[in-house]
Amino acid sequence: MREPRTASNGSSHMSELVLNDGRAMPQLGLGTYQIPDAQVAAVVRAGLDLGFRLVDTAAMYHNERGVGEGVAHDDVWLTTKLWHDAHGDAGAALDASLALLGRDQVDLYLIHWPHPSGAHYVDAWRALVSLREQGLARSIGVSNFLPEHLDAIIDATGVTPAVNQIELHPTFQQRAVQAANRERGIVTQSWSPLGQGATLKDERIVAIAEATGATAAQVIIAWHLAKGFSVIPKAGDLEHLASNWAARDVRLTGEQIAAIDAMDDPDGRMGPDPREM
Repeated sequence: MREPRTASNGSSHMSELVLNDGRAMPQLGLGTYQIPDAQVAAVVRAGLDLGFRLVDTAAMYHNERGVGEGVAHDDVWLTTKLWHDAHGDAGAALDASLALLGRDQVDLYLIHWPHPSGAHYVDAWRALVSLREQGLARSIGVSNFLPEHLDAIIDATGVTPAVNQIELHPTFQQRAVQAANRERGIVTQSWSPLGQGATLKDERIVAIAEATGATAAQVIIAWHLAKGFSVIPKAGDLEHLASNWAARDVRLTGEQIAAIDAMDDPDGRMGPDPREM
């Protein structure tokens, strides 16, 4: 299977991942979960001023209008997501998101959760394929899909998602999902990439931070980047935004990467289990 690869855009400070549809997506982005609509525009604008060129939102975040105001007409990779109450009419849901965002299209539209109890995620994927064909979503993908969910939609349509955005941090690495993505040429994108507060205080992370002169958060973001994941840390203020952006310049040794790899805990999930949604 085709594996995602890194592409250079001519800058040593920005890397991109080439998706299985041939498009190049910024590897490091700005997450906006739990940033209120009234505040998110200022956060997004500050992030763009620093150099971020990927902004991630979702219908469920209830901040698409503010994100749209923040990105305005800038050349930014914009991702939003389909909530499972709209699996039956993804077209109307995307229309609503586009109206709030002030855009004619998004760069990436994701099914937010498979929600297997609803049994409509395969139909939703068929709808996303159509939306891509109509040019309303330039790339399409999924979020929180396990290997069996990936197989169901690929078998039904012959279309492989470009991205699978999953909970992924040092203490919950979902290696089986990573492998499934890799085998299918799907980019793994990490949500909640820093894990819980305890992760930032873990002695292994602290030791690497001291050795590299970086913050604990920067070390973890650098680990995601070194592993080839796309990563979308959230930050609510300029200081944290700037710190996250500077993580691009943190270089970890093979030993340091292996030490973080060893932190994996199969029971470290913080969010919902996709099988139980």
